[in-house]
Amino acid sequence: MLAIQFARTGGPEVLEAVQVEVPSPAAGQILIRHQAVGLNYIDTYHRSGLYPLKLPSGIGLEAAGVVEAIGDGVTRFQVGDRVAYNGTMGAYAEAAVVPAERTVRVPDGVSLETAAAVLLKGMTAEFLVRRCFHVKPGDLVLVHAAAGGVGQILVQWCKALGATVIATAGGEAKLALARSLGADHVIDYGQEDVVARVGEITGGKGVAVVYDGVGKDTWDASFKSLAKRGVLVTFGNASGPVPPFAPLELSAKSAFVTRPRLFDYIATTEELDESAEALFGVLASGAVKIDIGQTFPLAEARAAHEALEGRKTTGATLLIP
Repeated sequence: MLAIQFARTGGPEVLEAVQVEVPSPAAGQILIRHQAVGLNYIDTYHRSGLYPLKLPSGIGLEAAGVVEAIGDGVTRFQVGDRVAYNGTMGAYAEAAVVPAERTVRVPDGVSLETAAAVLLKGMTAEFLVRRCFHVKPGDLVLVHAAAGGVGQILVQWCKALGATVIATAGGEAKLALARSLGADHVIDYGQEDVVARVGEITGGKGVAVVYDGVGKDTWDASFKSLAKRGVLVTFGNASGPVPPFAPLELSAKSAFVTRPRLFDYIATTEELDESAEALFGVLASGAVKIDIGQTFPLAEARAAHEALEGRKTTGATLLIP
């Protein structure tokens, strides 16, 4: 079967398409024949070495498909079930073996393509708005990179929870997309002073929470946009890691900063199922819609990474085996 691997860290050019044998599920595992594979920014961190892996390695954490075989002791699924997973390395492949306890059932009415596009991004948005910071009606929220995969979901979910959403993006097309998703205010962070605009919008108060998946380039603006006792959630490094800072700097606003990881919020099977239930529920309600902005053949994973890092994608991106 076709799989994407890399033997050294670096740019998209290190990704190689190789032929490997279809794996067999061990006890507690299931073999999933992939129908769609999700592309996520964390994949670029693994490929670049920002998040080190033992090499050579497969790549990718998210996919959806059909159960083709089950290992001993598995009672959670049966052959033929429609399922999805995130968090198991090696999703850039035509099939993969995954622990049954780390896999979720895809409900009727949700396509496997949507499940592959949304599971990791959607669960990330779920814990960010419901558990990392509990968004409430009336909260002022700043969402960076609002046209990206997680950003689109955050804008819609925060609006569904009754928040006032300020969205940043680059360029009129992405600003228009953020508006269409329900953002109350939009800021072009390539052309406008984010801090000044947030001040204007909030009457100098600042926002209760900033959701920042960009990292280095937006860190200063994110911190300066906070209200007193505001929470800065830095959950990604699209522009590079956040620079070191002294905790004393937080005293300027009695601010809180957190750097969470999704997998610490879905650490148990129960947490995984609860997160998936909340995500699929908000999709079923129509409050959150998923935009699959582009697809690439699995063999063209390098081109997909180039587009993602070049900020040439909108919404979710899929690799199709």
